[in-house]
Amino acid sequence: MDNDFFTLNDDLRPCVATIGFFDGVHRGHQFLIANVREEARKAGLPSLVITFDRHPRQVLSQDYQPRLLTTLDRKLQLLSLTGVDNVAVLHFTKEMAALSARDFMQQILHDKLNVRELIIGYDNRFGHNRAEGFDDYVGYGKEIGIQVRQATPFAVGDIKVSSSLTRSFLEGGEVEMATRCLGRPYELSGMVVKGFQQGRKLGFPTANLDTGNNGLLIPKGGVYAVKASIDNHQRLLPAMMDIGTRPTYGGTRLSLEVNIFNFHGSLYGKRLTVQFFKRMRDDRKFESIEDLAAQLQKDKESVTRFFKSEP
Repeated sequence: MDNDFFTLNDDLRPCVATIGFFDGVHRGHQFLIANVREEARKAGLPSLVITFDRHPRQVLSQDYQPRLLTTLDRKLQLLSLTGVDNVAVLHFTKEMAALSARDFMQQILHDKLNVRELIIGYDNRFGHNRAEGFDDYVGYGKEIGIQVRQATPFAVGDIKVSSSLTRSFLEGGEVEMATRCLGRPYELSGMVVKGFQQGRKLGFPTANLDTGNNGLLIPKGGVYAVKASIDNHQRLLPAMMDIGTRPTYGGTRLSLEVNIFNFHGSLYGKRLTVQFFKRMRDDRKFESIEDLAAQLQKDKESVTRFFKSEP
C-alpha cells in the first residue's frame, strides 16, 4: 500500500481510466464507467476508476460541511458493481491539491497508476485551483503519454444527471426524481438509538436513527414512504419515516424516526438502512396528540396504498 493511494486489487498494468469524486455513483457515472470499460475492451487493457477518500473541499475549506450522497464504503461497493476491473482511491491532501494539472497527470496518473488513456466527464476538472480545462489536459497528455478523451453527458429526458442536481432534488424532497438520477432509491444508514418513546404510546413505535457524523445529506423534512433493512439483511420492510423536529411536542432538534409496519421486537443497537420512495407530506404541528395519532394512521394507510400500487 502506498501512502498516496490504495487500490481494490493489485493490478496496475497500463490501463484505461476515468477520474472523479463519483458521489452517489449515479446513472451519469455509470454511463461514463461503461464507456471506460468499452474503450478498455477495445484496447485490450484493464479499466480503472480513480476516486478520492474525501471530498476535496473538505481538505481545502475548513468550514465546508459535506452533504454527500454516499459514504466512501458505500461508494466503493457501488463502483465494484459497475464491472470495472479496478478502483484506485487517492488520499486527498493539501499537497496533492497544490499539484498543477500537468504534474498530477505525470506523477499520479502516469507514473503511479499507469494510465495510458484517460476518459473524463464532460464537466470534470482537476489540478491546482481547477484552473485548466480539457484542451490543456489533451496537450499535457500528448507530452506525457496519456491519450485524453472527453465523455458525453448522460441525460434523463432533458436533465443532465449530476451529483449536485441529485442533491438539489433531495433537498427539495423530490426523492422520486433523485431515484431517476441515481438508478436506485436514495438511502440513509445508521444505528438505532433510544429516542423520545412517544410513538409507541400512539400505536406507532419508531426506531430513532442516528446517522453519526458521516456527512450524508438528509432529505427535506416531512413524512416519507420508505423501505428498511435491518443489519444489512436483504429483506426490505415497508415503513414510513418522519424527518422533523417533533413540533407537536415542542421539539427543536432534528430527528429521524422510522415506523416499520408490522414489526415486533427491539431494534436498539441494530443498523438500519432506509430507502426513500416518496414524500407523502410536510412535517407539521398538530393541535393535539389525538390529531397526530389520527394523521399517523392516515399516513400508514397512504404509504401502504403507495407500495401496493408500485409496479
